[in-house]
Amino acid sequence: MTKIAYILKMYPRFSETFIVNEVLELERQGVDVRIYSLRKPDDGRFHASLARVKARVIYMPEYPEMEPERVRTALDDLLKTRPKSYLDLWAEVRAHDQPYAMKRFLQANVIAAHLLRNPVDAIHAHFASSAARAANYVHRLIDLPYSFTAHAKDIFHQDVKFDSLRSKIHAARFVVTVSEFNLTYLQALMDDTPGDIRCLYNGIDLTRFRPDPTVVREPNLILGVGRLVEKKGFDHLIHACSILKNRGLDFCCEIIGKGALRESLNTLIANLDIADRVKLVGPRPQDGVLDAYKKAAIFALPCVIGSDGNRDGLPTVLLEAMATGLPPVSTSLTGVPEIIDHDENGLLVEPGDPLALADALLGLLQDRSLRSEMGIAARRKVEREFDVRQNVATLHRWLAEPAPAASYRFGESLLPSRLAEIETSPCPSLLMAGETS
Repeated sequence: MTKIAYILKMYPRFSETFIVNEVLELERQGVDVRIYSLRKPDDGRFHASLARVKARVIYMPEYPEMEPERVRTALDDLLKTRPKSYLDLWAEVRAHDQPYAMKRFLQANVIAAHLLRNPVDAIHAHFASSAARAANYVHRLIDLPYSFTAHAKDIFHQDVKFDSLRSKIHAARFVVTVSEFNLTYLQALMDDTPGDIRCLYNGIDLTRFRPDPTVVREPNLILGVGRLVEKKGFDHLIHACSILKNRGLDFCCEIIGKGALRESLNTLIANLDIADRVKLVGPRPQDGVLDAYKKAAIFALPCVIGSDGNRDGLPTVLLEAMATGLPPVSTSLTGVPEIIDHDENGLLVEPGDPLALADALLGLLQDRSLRSEMGIAARRKVEREFDVRQNVATLHRWLAEPAPAASYRFGESLLPSRLAEIETSPCPSLLMAGETS
């Protein structure tokens, strides 16, 4: 049986259903998964599918200075078994003088020490940011191969440090990314630096997300689902709804989700005088979202590039909606055109164009047969390319590939000049330095 350690920034996270889907399917395929989470969940909302996850979840010290004994025990274990690896990496991290790097290093110590006592075959992380950094540090401490999945914000945001991203890709056993668009972007980023980057789409449980002939769709209901953040483009959807109202169209629009823009979006709805047509209905658990997919007529997700460079990679909600036979309208951005074939299983418009979005929505609202045809084609597209069983089987195969032989360094000897470093290695006084987040 393949044993895989997953390193995640936060588990569970309400918006990251794709990770739960992946873990559940790996477990169904016989993989023994263990989860190391760098943070505890903070929103108090969980999807029912979490109850089916068997993986043990081990939470790392979110504030290492608050758990000095746990950190010290891990440190001592590594100094006994991997002194050179430990001191080399510690010296590098200390030289960078970055609080977040030190925190990840200390968390990686705890993970690495636990893995020495509870071995696995490999590590996989999600997102190229903190989780991949922790995985990279664990790899450098105990020679355990790692891989990670790169998504969107972790590679497109303006704050991404490209040298750091390149180093994580270069050291990884392989890197998964969720669209061909992302793959091309990352390959260009690497220049001549080698890196094994592979495209693998997120998958959907097609036995759960499927058309339901017992539910009658509301012919004038437009549905949007997603966090209320800039990159989702819901302000453009609201403006498009204002255009539709001014054209005298009978319709309603519901947007499911929560986020920092809720107040400003509600203000926009009020200013456009369309509160009778557009409702922000708040977050819902996955079962509630599924019910909404089944009764809507059209799914709208007008993605844009945020002012900070953030954008969607391969929106899971778009896949879920299409799997239920709901015709989508979205934008020709990043990986979305890999999901929607324009005029075949949905409609694409240019990002940030409410008029074009209104025209696309109008065409579907006024043509029931077109909605039906595109909904059927949408389901077929998801069946062909986004079946979680097929796609996770590919990931399973990659994870089970033989990794380069580890050069375990039990009982490493140290030069006398380095023995003194052990006496000044990270202790509670160092843990306090800059650890505020």
